[in-house]
Amino acid sequence: MLQFQPPGFGHKIIHTSLGAMVYYTQTNAPWAMSGLGGAIADTENIRPLLFLHNFGGGASAYEWSKVYPAFASNYHILAPDLIGWGESAHPVRDYKIRDYLSTIAEFIIQTCRQPVTVVASSLTAAFAIRLAIVQPNLFKALFLVSPSGFDDFGEGAGRRLPLSVINTPVLDNFIYMLGAENEIAVRNFLQSFLFAKSQRVSQEMVEAYLTSAQQPNAKFAALAFLRGDLYFDLSLYIQQLTIPTMMFWGEKAQFTNIKLGRRLANLNPRAIQDFYAIADAGILPHLEIPEVFIGLLQRFL
Repeated sequence: MLQFQPPGFGHKIIHTSLGAMVYYTQTNAPWAMSGLGGAIADTENIRPLLFLHNFGGGASAYEWSKVYPAFASNYHILAPDLIGWGESAHPVRDYKIRDYLSTIAEFIIQTCRQPVTVVASSLTAAFAIRLAIVQPNLFKALFLVSPSGFDDFGEGAGRRLPLSVINTPVLDNFIYMLGAENEIAVRNFLQSFLFAKSQRVSQEMVEAYLTSAQQPNAKFAALAFLRGDLYFDLSLYIQQLTIPTMMFWGEKAQFTNIKLGRRLANLNPRAIQDFYAIADAGILPHLEIPEVFIGLLQRFL
């Protein structure tokens, strides 16, 4: 996925209990300033800013690639492909919530020398909340886009296929091939479900999602998400959050309606310090209208 990274960004690798985790960070000019003898200066003493991508067929750190260059002069940017996605390891397993809570924590411990500011979206943003409750020492602040456990208040965000179909061998391969590994389906998914305006979907976006979806064994994490194995009720946890948090929500977000967002935010007004509705955007405002999201994040950071 390196071909989709902005100039000056390269990839590094850390090793987690579930395998190698690739992440993107400043490696070259103009972001990584040269020190004596032309060596790249150490970015690790700069404040860390961690971007965590959403789930769904073809998801990867690419999701945040239009946003994080704007912060590269002042922060140590960390944008991992989570386990099972992008260029990171794709262990063949039935993925569970604990897999992501543990590997995200391992990633933070290995890459951050000080409490981290996290920018995350959707289900991964909900995982960040759970992690911040049990390991608050790792976090400085949370900036979350449409955080949802997809089963909030006991109201499922809705599986789009019956479990009997998803769990049928051969059929699950066919579903993944049809839905995530072909260009027409990927484009349609971005245009119809993730974005408010279909014309904002570029060919580069389609290719980035397709490239991630076509990685060997990519179907295992995607099907775990589709089956609902990673869903939970965020409303049962969010009241325990103490880390300063800001929520953003695309007004036209599908699956997770903005009314749900306000309801979740109202459960903990002490920690959730602001809730900002982004007009004319779907569930990924940071990819759909990155210039708007950058401006908002700069304001609140």
